[in-house]
Amino acid sequence: MKKNTFITWIFSLFCAISFAQVTISPATFNVTDQITITVSFPTNACNTMGTAPVKVYMHAGIGDDSNAFGYSVVGNWGTDDGVGLMTNNGNGTWSKIITPSTYFNLNTTQQANASKIGMVFRNTAGSQTLKLAPACTDFVFNVGLFQATLSSPALNSSTIISSGSNLSINASNTNGNANYDLKSNGTSINSISNVSSYSFNHTNITSNQSYELIITQGISSQSKKFNLIVNPGTIAQSIPAGLDEGVNYNTSDLTKATLVLEAPGKDFVYVAGSFNNYQPDASYAMKKDPTTGKFWLELTALTSGVNYSYQYWVVDQSPTANSPVLVKTADPYSTLVLSPFDDPYIATASYPNLPVYPAGQEREVTVLQTGQTPYNWSTATTNFVKPNKDNLVVYEVLIRDFDANRNFQSLIDKIDYFKNLKVNAIELMPVMEYEGNESWGYNTAFHLALDKYYGTAAKMKEFVDLCHQNGIAVILDVALNHAFGRNPMVRMWMKDPDGDGWGDAASDNPYFNEFAKHSYSVGNDFNHASQYTKNYTKRVVKQWIQEFKIDGFRWDLTKGFTQACSAGDDTCTNAEQPDRVAILKDYADYSWSLDPNHYVIFEHLGIDSEEKKWADYRISETPSKGIMLWGELTYPYTQLMEGYSTGGDLTRMGHVSRGFIGKRLMGYPESHDKDRLMYSALTYGNGAGTSPVIGNLNNSLFRMSAIGATSLLIPGPKMIWHFADLGMSNSIYTCTDGSVNSETDTTTGDCKLATKPQPQWVNNWLGITERAKIYNDWSKMINLKRNNPVFNGDYSISPNGSNVRQRIYVYDNSLPASQLKNVVILANFSVASQNVTPDFPYTGTWVNLMDNTTINVTNTTTAITIESGGFRIYGNQPAALATDDFTKINYINLVPNPASTYFNLNTDVTKVEVFSITGQLVKSFKNQLENYQYSISDLNQGVYIVKVTDANYNEKTLRLIKQ
Repeated sequence: MKKNTFITWIFSLFCAISFAQVTISPATFNVTDQITITVSFPTNACNTMGTAPVKVYMHAGIGDDSNAFGYSVVGNWGTDDGVGLMTNNGNGTWSKIITPSTYFNLNTTQQANASKIGMVFRNTAGSQTLKLAPACTDFVFNVGLFQATLSSPALNSSTIISSGSNLSINASNTNGNANYDLKSNGTSINSISNVSSYSFNHTNITSNQSYELIITQGISSQSKKFNLIVNPGTIAQSIPAGLDEGVNYNTSDLTKATLVLEAPGKDFVYVAGSFNNYQPDASYAMKKDPTTGKFWLELTALTSGVNYSYQYWVVDQSPTANSPVLVKTADPYSTLVLSPFDDPYIATASYPNLPVYPAGQEREVTVLQTGQTPYNWSTATTNFVKPNKDNLVVYEVLIRDFDANRNFQSLIDKIDYFKNLKVNAIELMPVMEYEGNESWGYNTAFHLALDKYYGTAAKMKEFVDLCHQNGIAVILDVALNHAFGRNPMVRMWMKDPDGDGWGDAASDNPYFNEFAKHSYSVGNDFNHASQYTKNYTKRVVKQWIQEFKIDGFRWDLTKGFTQACSAGDDTCTNAEQPDRVAILKDYADYSWSLDPNHYVIFEHLGIDSEEKKWADYRISETPSKGIMLWGELTYPYTQLMEGYSTGGDLTRMGHVSRGFIGKRLMGYPESHDKDRLMYSALTYGNGAGTSPVIGNLNNSLFRMSAIGATSLLIPGPKMIWHFADLGMSNSIYTCTDGSVNSETDTTTGDCKLATKPQPQWVNNWLGITERAKIYNDWSKMINLKRNNPVFNGDYSISPNGSNVRQRIYVYDNSLPASQLKNVVILANFSVASQNVTPDFPYTGTWVNLMDNTTINVTNTTTAITIESGGFRIYGNQPAALATDDFTKINYINLVPNPASTYFNLNTDVTKVEVFSITGQLVKSFKNQLENYQYSISDLNQGVYIVKVTDANYNEKTLRLIKQ
């Protein structure tokens, strides 16, 4: 059985008879009876909780024969809240006493129809479970003295017949006589009363049938469902030219749309949708192109602007072992899908007017709509010039954890936050339609569709357009290494031995490997050697570049794009694999064919020789290509944050150490996949010295500016994990209840994927001096990087005798001496003040690029004293700063001007800085109210520059004449 979300589990429908691990007393019971459920924990593959768990939660549901969890579910998966907590009996067993009708809060109708109770057992975090051996399905028990059995055809089965054939239906019940009513396509076709068994032969069937046999005894009722599909035969007809897989809209006739499905090995396909009441007849059997084997069907009589939904009913009359005959699935190329699992929990504010899921259906359906109005892109997007790869600063965002609203509108509302930080790219963790709602998104199910939890396609496009208007590129994280059980290409060729409609890839799957070909597998492993997979992947690339104007992709888990290894072979997976190199170059080539400046970024984290083949690929072309590689350096930066000298080697933060020709290493101290530096510092930091780190919030926050100086300014693209710029200290293993565990926690498992709290907005971190300092310092550093050519030059990293005394030299000897051509970055990560030998390249006047103060260097080796956690950035000349990047605060005025003794501002401010015309800071003021008198009586006559920062960290520069 396949889980249908990345972080939760799909409710199994498997019905079992004998359970050694779980007993219910009394064994036969009605829904209103009190029962005792007792569980033990044997050693087997379906028990990952061990034989002596610390806590046991029962996650239970009640329903009917079609879904043992369909009426009600009790339990909050992964939460230690007491809901479903069992009692330790002290003898190796755990128990819970319930009355099903009250425990599950059933109404009268549900009590009358409840026939199955299902359960699974978990630890606190939900990372360890006990399920039913040997198939590891859920435990399912009968409810009620009245039980009914469908003997033929099988429950939930699909029978394929030729038109005009018959179907025999047989059932029986316990506890005396009952009434039987057989419905087909919602209409009763046979009834019989007061019998204990049922037999009926439905003859001369010429159309598809959805049966429901309802068995009633007193006020109790049970429903048995099954299907019959009429084989329409092969309808061979050539596919019209120019059609792609998925929905093809007829631009000249808005009443028509043509569907195309590639389903090799399948016998026939029906299209069921709102346009035929989900009861397709022969006219909705898809035609099959004799050359390509693709199925296609033109829909007619559609109304422009109306949302229609549909599914494919895909039939294989002789499937591989344990595979279903019929699969009902949404279109693999859906751009909008409706889900019965996720949609009920999507906020109206995030997705207003969400189309309604069609009643009576199951699993996802695809939405089509003719006559859609194209998005009106601004010229900022149509003429967008992407920032240079060499000084790209990417801000990685998980929308789910960006703020409490968790949608695109939140990003739109906070565009100034990104703009004032000066980042020039935002990377969104996966936003394609994934399984569940509150997910990281790497369990993508429909790669061409936008996940509705974050908002509409129009709102996503508005966000992209707004970013482009502010000079910010948008990059998407794409998960094309794997997919899970909801993916249509998994489901159409799946192993489903328990018949619950979910499964893993079967041996005949043309898109996925039956068994993973690398050692980092999650879900089902895409086979990127398959032309089917290659075609699908390129359609995904095309969709997001052309439809959403996305500027680049970060390709997740690229180590999995090989066919040369196996699931347990780390050595093979981590070695250079020629097939993987070629496959990924091909995808990069296709991306660049659509957009020559497209950013291609791999999360490979592999050996240098393989990564070099991508980093240097087509780099000498105009425009320069080259694939950017993630460069994770969390451990060295963590050691420095904690105040330890060992392990803080930063030499691999840039491209030089990797042997890359171009600056194609996207180095970073933090990412979504590693723990926060702040958390590590506060938890494990050095407690010695005059400025201890462990447990000291302000000392730890102070050190984050030095982290920025020693990471952001190294030439080449860099990345920030969201809210590192404010000193975010929540561990990646923070649970929803605020507790913290770890990846190796054998008792509760880890909370890595749990939704995180939002203190940065609730507690107004931008208004806290220590946190705002990080944000402002990093903003200045990014501004330096983006606007000074020297940071596109070379560099060297040379600690001063110890890693806690970092020295980084950035230089470009081709620049003239009158320009900023040499930068010396010094940092002290010790827990005490340190003297750092700067080894300036030459003597003379050097400028502190953070405040434009100067020092006169007469001896290049004269030590500079740097406070614990501090840093210095020196340049041979003042930096060029892009003042046109400052947000224009048009309402701020400075009076009088000219002024002799003071000036006023007509608003509250957080900071005012006065600079000489040569760029030297001569006065500063903080947190002053409207009409405060800023004294300048001590300044000489002349022209000055006043930089004002308001409460939202918007900036404005003004010219002041001092009389």
